Amino acid sequence: MVTQTQDQDEGLDPELRKLAIVVLLGAVMTILDTTIVNVAVKSFADAFEAPLTTIQWVLTGYTLALSMSIPITGWAVARFGAKRMWTVSLVGFVTASALCGLAWDVTSLIVFRVLQGAAAGMIMPIGQTMLAQKAGPRRMGRVMAVIAVPAMLAPVLGPALGGLLLEHLSWRWLFFINVPFCAVALAAAFRFMEPDVRSAVTAKLDWLGLLLLSPGLALVVFGMAEAGEGEALTGFKVLGSALLGLLLIGLFVLHALRRGDSALVDVRLYRDRTFSVVNLAFFVYVGALFGMMVLFPLYYQVVHGYSPLKSGLMTAPMGLGAMITMALSGRLADRLGSRRLALTGLPVVLLGILCYTQISYDTPVAVLLGILFLIGIGHGTMMPALMGGMYRTLSPAQVPSATVAGNIGMRVGSSLGVAALAVLLQLALTDRFPDSDGTLSAVPADLPHSVAVLFTSAFTHTFWWAFALAALALIPTLLIPKHAPDTAPKQPVAQDSA
Repeated sequence: MVTQTQDQDEGLDPELRKLAIVVLLGAVMTILDTTIVNVAVKSFADAFEAPLTTIQWVLTGYTLALSMSIPITGWAVARFGAKRMWTVSLVGFVTASALCGLAWDVTSLIVFRVLQGAAAGMIMPIGQTMLAQKAGPRRMGRVMAVIAVPAMLAPVLGPALGGLLLEHLSWRWLFFINVPFCAVALAAAFRFMEPDVRSAVTAKLDWLGLLLLSPGLALVVFGMAEAGEGEALTGFKVLGSALLGLLLIGLFVLHALRRGDSALVDVRLYRDRTFSVVNLAFFVYVGALFGMMVLFPLYYQVVHGYSPLKSGLMTAPMGLGAMITMALSGRLADRLGSRRLALTGLPVVLLGILCYTQISYDTPVAVLLGILFLIGIGHGTMMPALMGGMYRTLSPAQVPSATVAGNIGMRVGSSLGVAALAVLLQLALTDRFPDSDGTLSAVPADLPHSVAVLFTSAFTHTFWWAFALAALALIPTLLIPKHAPDTAPKQPVAQDSA
């Protein structure tokens, strides 16, 4: 039976507001950790006297572990309860963070990063599940605006915060900084979260699904990460990993269709038109967004010789623009529906990316920052609308599985976007500098004007590809149904008999 009959259209009640604050406190550092160490690769290499091929596992290990732990979230919530799993995951994350800061060699750091990623992978989906179930369809846009805040902060503030800590402290504080933030989040969780309601049904873990989906996702993400690092697209690390991962995911889909809602992820949710097209739009859009968020600081560092801290801060206007519009767009999405808000924000984002295809080496910094602010305005308008739209036609019982599916799509989409744009940038550089290997290693800080112009043209060429990828999101966005935003969620799909 649907329980969201008491949704309050006028605003968020105190209990929901407190829950949103707890979720925000817990999620922000786990998401920031996906990018905060990006500026510390050289610092790790110097500290441990290790080659870059080894150091990159400090980044990749976290991402792979995060991808592998996401699918288990739905079962863990059903089996042990949302509050219990939230606190356990957060304790695991802060413990692993402290161990990362105490790492004595590169091997221990990589192992602790894997543990950190495994805990972090569950925190965001659990928080999203709790908010979606508590809010109901009429307030979905507003609570998803809360979730969108850390998702926006990660690519924007992560590199800037990492550069600031490296400049004034040491690399160990990239991990120690998580401890006080998570301590506050844990205290808030014990104070404000409602106790878990014991379920009469004991959820059984879909072991076969776990053995198919988690390694499949990890292999796909690993292949994309290797492509982004410059590995040949036809090499085994890229093509072999990606194909094997896709095969395992395909086998999981066949398995899940037979198991129904007892599968690790109920893939039958994709029969719902709203859920499927919103997730497709989200998948394509985050691919373009995260790819662009790698290109922006890279452009400032390579072409203009900015430090990691300064290049990270240069992306701050995008976060500022998004913060301005996110809260308002969440309210409007609850009133007008996801489709209108998404079709309002996406063209603004496209306009901003189009402007970056036209920049030159001499484009004033103020103009570059203004364009990023414009992109942030559009992003903040559409992000809560898409995230909220994913749940509007689903029942509360379907929310955990839907959250897992949505987070998987975001993780794979962002990895695909980063890898694709990184490879396209390398190809553009190779075309302009045929005597080089197409990478950005050993690029001097002070480029001659003629060389800087060629580098800029390689970036603008890649921005065109980013524009095309973001424009593809228009197709599924146009297919989002025009139903009223307060449409009652459907009853859950009947469970298959064992």
